Amino acid sequence: MRTLFLLTLSTFLFAGVTGEGHHADHPSWGYAKENGPSKWGDLAFEFHICKEGVNQSPIDLNRFIEADLPDLKIIYAGNATTVANNGHTIKVEVMGKDEVVVDGIPFSLVQFHFHTPSENKIKGKQFPLEAHFVHESPQGEFLVIALMFEEGEPNKALQKVLNDLNSTVGSKNLLHEMFNPGEFFPKKLDYYRYSGSFTTPPCTEGVRWLVLKNSVEASKEQIEKMHKIMGDNNRPTQPLKARCVLK
Repeated sequence: MRTLFLLTLSTFLFAGVTGEGHHADHPSWGYAKENGPSKWGDLAFEFHICKEGVNQSPIDLNRFIEADLPDLKIIYAGNATTVANNGHTIKVEVMGKDEVVVDGIPFSLVQFHFHTPSENKIKGKQFPLEAHFVHESPQGEFLVIALMFEEGEPNKALQKVLNDLNSTVGSKNLLHEMFNPGEFFPKKLDYYRYSGSFTTPPCTEGVRWLVLKNSVEASKEQIEKMHKIMGDNNRPTQPLKARCVLK
C-alpha cells in the first residue's frame, strides 16, 4: 500500500510538472476572463492554493537583500527533443543529463516553456517573453530558472523551436534540429533568488526561483509568432508579503 501511495504521489508530481506544466491538461483553467488567474482558486479544490497561498509567483522583483549568492553552475549535456502547443504554453521536452546544483542538491531539467509577456518583472519592468526552465530534485523538490527576452537580434535557439512549432492546440512535434537547452542562456549567469510557487494551477509553493539578471535577445518576428500562438499567458504578479529577493 505504501509503495502504491508513493507511486501515485510521484505520478501526480510528475504530471504536474510536465504538463506545462502543473496540470496544464486540466480543462477548466486558462487565461480568459471566465477562467483566468483571478478565478483559478475557485475552479477546483486542488487549485485552492492559487488564492490562499502566501508565497505565490510571479512577482515584481524589487525588495532586495544583498547576499553572497554562489556562482550558478548549469551543467547541461542533453538535448531539447520535442515541442508542443498544449493550449496554455509552448513546451519543449528534453532528454539526457541536464543538471544544476543549488543548496548542494542536484536538480534535473524536466522541460522548459514560455510566457508572453513575461510573468516576473524586474524592478517594475515587464519583458515581451520569458522562458521557465523547470527542474526537479530526486526528493521531488522544484527549481525554476527564469530567462527574460528583449526585442533585438534573432535568437538561434528559439528559432530551432519555432521551426517545428505547430499552431494547432494539442500538437507535438520532434525537433529536426535538436539542441542543448543551455544555448539559450547568456554568458553571465548572475541571478536573483526568491521562494515562490508554480505560476499555473495548482500553484504549488516551495519552488526555488532563480531569475537571471541578464536578458537575451529575440527578434520582433520571433516574439510576435510566440505571442500569436500563446496569446497573453502571463499570470499577474503576486504580493511579496513577508518575502525578500536575494541578489
